[in-house]
Amino acid sequence: MTTPAKSTANRKNALRSTGPRTPEGKAVAARNALRHGLLSREVLVPNESQEDLEAFGARLRAELCPVGELEALLVDRIVSSAWRLRRVLAVEAGLFSPPPPIRSAMDLDFRKLIGAPEEDEETRELTVGEHFHNDAHKTDAFSKLSRYEAGIERALFRALHELQRLQAARGGEFVPPPVAVDVALHGAAEAGV
Repeated sequence: MTTPAKSTANRKNALRSTGPRTPEGKAVAARNALRHGLLSREVLVPNESQEDLEAFGARLRAELCPVGELEALLVDRIVSSAWRLRRVLAVEAGLFSPPPPIRSAMDLDFRKLIGAPEEDEETRELTVGEHFHNDAHKTDAFSKLSRYEAGIERALFRALHELQRLQAARGGEFVPPPVAVDVALHGAAEAGV
């Protein structure tokens, strides 16, 4: 439990933290969620192919056969969630792959001397697994990845079940209310629950 003195100190420190001030710093902060892309608002992140996403979406649309705007919206959610699940697998594979060896300063000086291109740690492009591991440094990366994966799967199956219910109703079938109910517990403490 946080003590009143700690809360006061936290509030004082928060007043001094204003976030990035320079245009460069703001540009970096704007891309924070795109490091691994699992929480990105955009379905497609850098280094992913627009053509692959469109082909993937076309295959799912052909299989799910949406009729009307609402069904098309649900299929779009299914496509974006399924695409993100594919990204989870890439992140997981990146967490298992070992990082490249760190070169010594002598090795870097020798590379400069012979005119070889620099490939030090600062210029090397990080993998999505390394980005995720760096972003999750305060917690276990695998447990955090598992939570993200579970949330993405819930969104996918929620949209899929609702699509199936709409299609069944459109086909004239009796559609009972959903068996699973989403429950939000935020605010439960204020309500005395």
